[in-house]
Amino acid sequence: MPNIKIFSGSSHQDLSQKIADRLGLELGKVVTKKFSNQETCVEIGESVRGEDVYIVQSGCGEINDNLMELLIMINACKIASASRVTAVIPCFPYARQDKKDKSRAPISAKLVANMLSEAGADHIITMDLHASQIQGFFDIPVDNLYAEPAVLKWIRENISEWRNCTIVSPDAGGAKRVTSIADRLNVDFALIHKERKKANEVDRMVLVGDVKDRVAILVDDMADTCGTICHAADKLLSAGATRVYAILTHGIFSGPAISRINNACFEAVVVTNTIPQEDKMKHCSKIQVIDISMILAEAIRRTHNGESVSYLFSHVPL
Repeated sequence: MPNIKIFSGSSHQDLSQKIADRLGLELGKVVTKKFSNQETCVEIGESVRGEDVYIVQSGCGEINDNLMELLIMINACKIASASRVTAVIPCFPYARQDKKDKSRAPISAKLVANMLSEAGADHIITMDLHASQIQGFFDIPVDNLYAEPAVLKWIRENISEWRNCTIVSPDAGGAKRVTSIADRLNVDFALIHKERKKANEVDRMVLVGDVKDRVAILVDDMADTCGTICHAADKLLSAGATRVYAILTHGIFSGPAISRINNACFEAVVVTNTIPQEDKMKHCSKIQVIDISMILAEAIRRTHNGESVSYLFSHVPL
């Protein structure tokens, strides 16, 4: 494809390379380093004048450093006369801080949106935002892609009893996500109402729906310390589920997450590769990964060609 450049930040170079390979392109030359005082320095190693530039950087790992690196890369390309700069952010940073839920609380997702726009981003491509309304924080186009087509494909190919399953949301906020998947599979759905005493700590869970003598598939957009999904798995087994799977778009897996998954009753915990999982998989055999590079590559191709990406909301050739 002419007049297009793809650059990778340092957060997830493997995914960037897969996206470039699927598009038949080479990753652009970029050098990122830090000065002795830990300031980030970025050098774009080739001309981007008049080019349609895509910068792939996920909100994972050293999140603050990677976010700053992305902002600098956007600005470097913009002031080097790129015709358009698109930030491809598979896992959007600070997405959980999307509302003012108590006095003097920040809306950090809005702050990140402002920073990206101010740096010079013309377009954002992301996946499974924690809250869809984050798109409204931007005054530039935002394409929020969904991992659902890849999830449906994995379920049909890897769970032999998927026709006798129940899709379960571990909280009320994910009801729309699980009903969509359940409708596409023509199966039942359920949800778990949870009450928190404080962040990352669940107090009580109530199951709404029937999982008795069925395979239960927990579906959520992200898992961090995994306290919620592990408690939910226990709840589903005690309610009569025969097996429990978890399918998550963003597997953050911080703190005690890996030990909790190892000790939990999951058959498998399936995540996409919006976040690198190689190190986590070495310590947990239950983790399996779905490659979503094709969805992102197709979104980039369609955006570059001026085509609609709404097709990707329901289907993509994997």
